Amino acid sequence: MKAFSELFTRIDQTTSTNEKIDALVHYFSIADDKDIAWCVALLTHKRPKRTVRSGELRDWSVEMSNIPQWLLEESYHIVGDLAETITLLLPKNSLHNDYRLHSIIDALIDLDGKDEAERKAYILNMWRQLNGTELFVFNKLITGGFRMGVSDKIVIKALAKFYDIHENIVAHRIIGKWDARHTSVKELLAQTDVNDDISRPYPFYLAYALDTPVDELGAVSNWQIERKYDGIRGQLIVRDNQLFVWSRGEDLMTDKFIEFHPLADVLPNGTVIDGEILPMKNGEVLPFHVMQTRIGRKNVTKKALQEAPLMMICYDLLEENGEDIREQPMQVRRKRLETLLEETGKLHNHLPLVLSPIVECHSWVQVADERLRSRELNCEGLMLKLKSSTYKTGRRRGEWWKWKVDPYSVDGVLIYAQRGHGRRANLYTDFTFAVWDGEELVPFTKAYSGLTDKELLQVDAWIKKNTLDKFGPVRSVIPELVFELGFEGINPSPRHKSGVALRFPRILRWRQDKTAKEANTKDDLLELLNVQ
Repeated sequence: MKAFSELFTRIDQTTSTNEKIDALVHYFSIADDKDIAWCVALLTHKRPKRTVRSGELRDWSVEMSNIPQWLLEESYHIVGDLAETITLLLPKNSLHNDYRLHSIIDALIDLDGKDEAERKAYILNMWRQLNGTELFVFNKLITGGFRMGVSDKIVIKALAKFYDIHENIVAHRIIGKWDARHTSVKELLAQTDVNDDISRPYPFYLAYALDTPVDELGAVSNWQIERKYDGIRGQLIVRDNQLFVWSRGEDLMTDKFIEFHPLADVLPNGTVIDGEILPMKNGEVLPFHVMQTRIGRKNVTKKALQEAPLMMICYDLLEENGEDIREQPMQVRRKRLETLLEETGKLHNHLPLVLSPIVECHSWVQVADERLRSRELNCEGLMLKLKSSTYKTGRRRGEWWKWKVDPYSVDGVLIYAQRGHGRRANLYTDFTFAVWDGEELVPFTKAYSGLTDKELLQVDAWIKKNTLDKFGPVRSVIPELVFELGFEGINPSPRHKSGVALRFPRILRWRQDKTAKEANTKDDLLELLNVQ
């Protein structure tokens, strides 16, 4: 635990990618195999399920610190992080034992199903033996909020360097659902056959947002142009007569997407298709909020299947007859995908698979015009893919671009503010905005990103001077400041007073040139529902 906490500190104190890689490599060189496995799992979002509730941690820390409950809550509102708050409030210890990372996580997992007395005894015993960064890291683990400032790409680079294995192989080996409690990273990386785990997907290749004029990309004929659909990016895998459906977030979603189950008996073994899973009826893509009615369901009803039937828009073929073909040029993979879907479609009707249509353009002016048509087709924009490109790992710049349409925007009035978390815990950075419904301001969305550091300081100072009332950590403020808010989509929502919910809201700019009376109205939002 001491070595892992030192790693946490080294990562936290640098912004250099190379220094972070070196810190990880050093940790791998001194940690045992079990600790390495849990380190990699934690850093690639494979955290174990929480076994202790936040309310219990609050009560136990108040008891051990001998402070009133209100003081902990007030401290939490200022600090902005429960694990850090508890760490600061607990008394310093004279005892100290160095535990292994894996032994702590194993113990936390084993608390599942235990009664409160047993859980409390373990947590308090650890609180009495840990101090400083080790105590903070332990508290982050038990609250489920553990994060370290490294991306998957940095972890992959460090593993590749330490074990002397190509990065693409590392990325492929650590993706998917593997159990850090019973898996050695060394053994995981040493596997030579993907079929050692027939469910394992490939790392996704992600496009960069277009940040250069399209006419600087060369000849249009060198690029494959497709629609950018708004669904769930996924991989559909058939191996050993079994089907696996993975999301880009490495969630195995086979059970939820029952429309795809027959494909286990239809597609050839050794097939992996990359595509977008979305609701589609009568050949038309349905809005994303229809997709949301399926995502959260544990049991899919007949009604849900009728109202939100799912299809996969197929982008790419990654594996064919058990052969990894990612190194083939995209135009070759595309041709093989076309052949696979055509031949399979001849034998089986009504497959939940649709080939992603190519948008035929002969100039970049035509491409720009097609981009502007995206919303009427329930799309987010266009994808530009170099025909000669191989299928890479992660987000790479230069060969795959996403060219999204400009966001919707409305002007809203700031009415509530709440402190942020972590480094923003001392600033009011989480905002609630409202639009006019007659003479009343109606809240319609929250947003916290988009302002510069200087603007955040200015708005924070204004909030503290213009507070009307306090509700725990939330302040209501004089309805005076106006902000332009951008968002990708708008859906009807009976749960919200405004009647709508926004998709990916963020602040575009502070409208210091406008008064509150010039902000948009609820009718403006409802009108947008009809033009999507």
